[in-house]
Amino acid sequence: MTRKAKAETKLTPPYLLEQLVQRAMEVSRKARKHRQKLTSDNFYSNKFVELRAEGINAFRDLSTQSPGDVSAMAEMIEAIFSPNTDQKKRAQIAQELVVSLRTTWRNPTQPATDVGHDSIFPLAILTRTRRGYLMTIGRQMNGCFGADWYDGCAVMMRRILEIVIIEAFEHKGLSQKIKDKNGNYFYLSDLIGVALAEPCMTLSRNAKSVLPQLREIGNSSAHGRYFTAQKSDIERVRHGCRIVIEEFLHHAGLL
Repeated sequence: MTRKAKAETKLTPPYLLEQLVQRAMEVSRKARKHRQKLTSDNFYSNKFVELRAEGINAFRDLSTQSPGDVSAMAEMIEAIFSPNTDQKKRAQIAQELVVSLRTTWRNPTQPATDVGHDSIFPLAILTRTRRGYLMTIGRQMNGCFGADWYDGCAVMMRRILEIVIIEAFEHKGLSQKIKDKNGNYFYLSDLIGVALAEPCMTLSRNAKSVLPQLREIGNSSAHGRYFTAQKSDIERVRHGCRIVIEEFLHHAGLL
């Protein structure tokens, strides 16, 4: 490989992400050696937060693969850059990620926009929440739409809606209002009912009108024996889904 080719390789997102993973592993090892917790406020934890942010940005710049590959990569990145991950587990996942970067993600494919990168909800907004599980579900939701898997997209819309409603009620100290007598959170239909009736959960007129529609399409795709979602079904609630999710993320203090 020529010197120019080597230099170009070092500028690619897969290479940058691999280097960030290696630096994260080094920081976590040094923190452990000096008995410093990555969950506390110290030099190593602050450095780890910086690497996490850089890692998320590098991931966003990767060439898009299939929705399944994207979700698997998102989960590995979340585990590696989480301060709560066990060191042994972090090392194992880091090895898997490097292999994936050098194989599945080595060659660019089509641009992200061609496979629904931000088709339902902008991933840049979910990245700001710093919640890996929201990013993963968002990628699956957008990816399903881009791959014409409309039932899968509807189910992921249903799932992320449940999560952001719960996050909002927890943030406001109202979680008991959305739990049953056994302490379990309500299903989506009841979550929406309580959210619409809760005076502390100020929602726009558009959000209130689209919530029942999102409930219907989500429940039908998840439980309807003969129902199969079509592109038109998703298109009808697509803009409303964006409004609702973003409003609840604000109520949850994540934006």
